[in-house]
Amino acid sequence: MNIIANLKQLSLFKKIIVATLLIGVGWFAYSRVSSGKTDKPSYQTAVVERGMLISSISASGTITSGDTTYITTGATGTVSKVYIQNGDVVKKDQKIAVINLDDDGKLNQTIAWNNYQTAQVTAKNSLTSKQTSEITMLQKQQALADAEAAQRDSISGGWNPDTKRPYTQNELDIVAKEYPQAKEAYDAAVKSFQISDSNIAVSQAKSLAAYRNYQKVSSTVYAPADGVVNNLVLAPGVVISSNSSSASITVSTGTDSTTNSSSVSSQKIGAIKNPEGKYQATVSLTEVDVTKVQSGQKASLIMDAFPDTTLTGTVLAVNTSGSVSSGVTSYSASILLDPTTLDIYTNMALSAQIITASIDDVIMIPTVAIKTSSGQKTVQILKDKKVETVSVETGISNDTQTIIKSGISEGDEVITSTSTTSKTSPTTNSGSSLFGGGGGMRIPL
Repeated sequence: MNIIANLKQLSLFKKIIVATLLIGVGWFAYSRVSSGKTDKPSYQTAVVERGMLISSISASGTITSGDTTYITTGATGTVSKVYIQNGDVVKKDQKIAVINLDDDGKLNQTIAWNNYQTAQVTAKNSLTSKQTSEITMLQKQQALADAEAAQRDSISGGWNPDTKRPYTQNELDIVAKEYPQAKEAYDAAVKSFQISDSNIAVSQAKSLAAYRNYQKVSSTVYAPADGVVNNLVLAPGVVISSNSSSASITVSTGTDSTTNSSSVSSQKIGAIKNPEGKYQATVSLTEVDVTKVQSGQKASLIMDAFPDTTLTGTVLAVNTSGSVSSGVTSYSASILLDPTTLDIYTNMALSAQIITASIDDVIMIPTVAIKTSSGQKTVQILKDKKVETVSVETGISNDTQTIIKSGISEGDEVITSTSTTSKTSPTTNSGSSLFGGGGGMRIPL
């Protein structure tokens, strides 16, 4: 019985092997036939559109100035009174606090006040000097007129108005020399009078600067601008010393950096935010991009601190001097941001897109659809399922699109890419056994 069962089992396996071989041979034959068929191309296309092409360049930079003015003081001593608090609205030169000065603070305030008084005297003297220059100019003008009349009379043979006699040769020689001297004196007087206004302006500016220096070391702290106070660190009893670890700005107690001056560290003790103020950014441009940027161009900006908000602005100016670092030349451009409610701080990083060109009502296609050969630009279009190659004339382009001046029309379908796919995709396994691994199938006996 076992022998009969084994024979039946062997017969069954033989039938399975034969059937498998037939299927394998059929599949192999089908694969060979299918592989000889021509692959069918498929196309990615885009419809030719009419619209606006915008060309821009990318740049990165930082916020270089903002809507915040810092409250500073060079005074040293102990805070006795504070008149305002964070969040208050203040006006320029409004009192913020009073400080009981220590010895160094009193000395600096005295020097600064003396320099301010001296600057005021100089400003007043410049006004008086202008009046004196005007009188001198009028006197020289009259002297020139007299010299001109004398020269005219001497040339025409007239009499000397002083002697009531004809001019002697000696008098003629004197008249001839007096005129050019009178002319030079008058011209000098005119120039002296003309610069009187600039002298007044300079002396008044120095007087104002001296007063600002006095305010910075005065026992009274004043608001430097209009706005809303924030980050104020003053309170009664707080000691302000010249050795403070807070950020400081070097100021002078004199009218300038050399006149009766001493150096004082003016510490930041708060800030005033101007709600109507505008921020300014500075971005870096490459040699290629700087020639495309000019004042008045619009820009969009994204800041690292606010990645989900797009800000807008306008290019103010381009610094064409450039700077070189590690052999690379770069140029800076200033961008004035449009008003925003964001709390932006100086030195915050940003990236900008500066619009260098904007052309409306033009035909444009994806740049990848354009092919160039031997200086001739062509585009493939799909018409009635047939591919046609046409020559085109192009205009300006941006990163993705190019203007087409002639060659195709709005509504045409251009080919942007081509790929090839088979009508059938059977898989063949050449060089290996149908049963895998080359080992065949084991048949139990």
